[in-house]
Amino acid sequence: MTRRTPRLSRLRRVVPEGRGGRSADLRTGRPEQARGGRPRRRGTQPKVVALGGGMGLSASLAALRRITGDLTAVVTVADDGGSSGRLRDELGVLPPGDLRKALAALCGDDDWGQTWARVIQHRFQSKGDLHEHAVGNLLIVALWEQLGDHVQALDLVGKLLGAHGRVLPMSAVPLELQALVKGHDPDRPEDVDTVRGQATVALTPGEVQSVHLVPNDPPAVPEAVDAVLDADWVVLGPGSWFSSVIPHLLVPDLLDALMETKARRVLSLNLAPQPGETEGFSPQRHLEVLGRHAPKLALDVVLADEAAVPDRDSLTDAAKRFGAAVELAPVARTDGTPRHDPELLAAAYDRIFRMHGRIGPWR
Repeated sequence: MTRRTPRLSRLRRVVPEGRGGRSADLRTGRPEQARGGRPRRRGTQPKVVALGGGMGLSASLAALRRITGDLTAVVTVADDGGSSGRLRDELGVLPPGDLRKALAALCGDDDWGQTWARVIQHRFQSKGDLHEHAVGNLLIVALWEQLGDHVQALDLVGKLLGAHGRVLPMSAVPLELQALVKGHDPDRPEDVDTVRGQATVALTPGEVQSVHLVPNDPPAVPEAVDAVLDADWVVLGPGSWFSSVIPHLLVPDLLDALMETKARRVLSLNLAPQPGETEGFSPQRHLEVLGRHAPKLALDVVLADEAAVPDRDSLTDAAKRFGAAVELAPVARTDGTPRHDPELLAAAYDRIFRMHGRIGPWR
């Protein structure tokens, strides 16, 4: 449905003087140069691209839409469970579930936005084949079949919902997530087995060693690559580490774009380890496994909730290996659940964009 973009040529990464400070143009008082050499106008909003999947990406999008109107979500397409898995198996389509969740998160807080968010998230309850299918999944797949184009269909759904941003799949083909897991079989705790499927990997009782995608060289959606290259900020995470965050780094053209973009990159850490997938992981270990899958990736900022970081020095050391600074901020809900608060997360992102950005004021 979507054409393959050629592998990107390598570009030299440009790092401004004084990491974390203002750019040279701001210090001299001259307007910052935008893409193509044109002066960036005061009041322009930052172009932000958020990568991930599931509820983690939804939390990030719900925060980011509060601070910019130029927002693109690039969503993993390896889901094989529930309604998405059934549609994928029966029709051979991309799994629509994480795309649907991202669209719902981009709906506004007015009556129109909240009504449509509830509609597309609604699941049928029956004793027949429609049981647990989400309305939004069926709508997205219907438009894919009608239009024959993933991106055009998702743009049309976003227009219908009044979404505050754009949603793109990271790849043009359905992907299978596979993991090497130590102790997946409790009777063989030292054995390493290959575990197949995102739903199975997410719930494995063993220790995930690494993940890879099948096919192992999947095509990236060209619009997703273009969005990353043209961004001012790229946000990776939070979310299921092995099944929603790291898969973006396993799509070659997308990883090339992440390394070549002039955008600044922020990694948003989870509030707590995920049972099964990252059980017992410290914040710094999340960074370590990310680095094993993309050893050449550089970051600018690692964002974490202070209450979720028992050892700040170790996290700081792990972040330095990526060239990143650590920013701690209260971003969790106050109800005791390990969920991000959209308003607090928005405030944290806004502060990071202002404190660490290369570009001038956008409000």
